[in-house]
This record gives sequence, structure tokens and C-alpha cells, in this order.
Amino acid sequence: MPAEDLLKRITTSPEVCHGKPCIRGLRYPVEFLLDLLSGETTEAEILTDYPDLESDDLRAAHAYAARLSRVKRFEPLPAA
Repeated sequence: MPAEDLLKRITTSPEVCHGKPCIRGLRYPVEFLLDLLSGETTEAEILTDYPDLESDDLRAAHAYAARLSRVKRFEPLPAA
């Protein structure tokens, strides 16, 4: 599926998760999924734990993050 089609899965609504970008209007914020994917949780584990999600939803989260990383200027992140 092309990135443009994947990005259509990312929705925002003031009524869902305070307007944060979510997957298909569900209460799965993109940032939550990216946190899971960047840790030790596998895609298969995520899809098992959250049956509403599809593999293309996780790809959409990656596509969204890639799109956001295309900025003109980067600021260092503070140490956590």
C-alpha cells in the first residue's frame, strides 16, 4: 500500500484522544504505537494484544513518523 494510502488511516478529532493523531478514529494514538514499536514489543504481539489493529495500521504509524521527520530544522531532545 502506498504511503499516501497508509496516511489516510491517521485521523484526528477533538473528541478522540484530545485531538492527537490516531489510527482510523480508534483510541490508539500514533505516539503510543510508535512507543511500542520502538521498544521490545513485536508487531505480532501488538496485533494480538490489540485485535482492532491491522498490520497496515502499524505501517501507517511508521509512515506518519517518517513524514513528520521531514522538517527543516532539528532540535536536540532532552535526556529522559
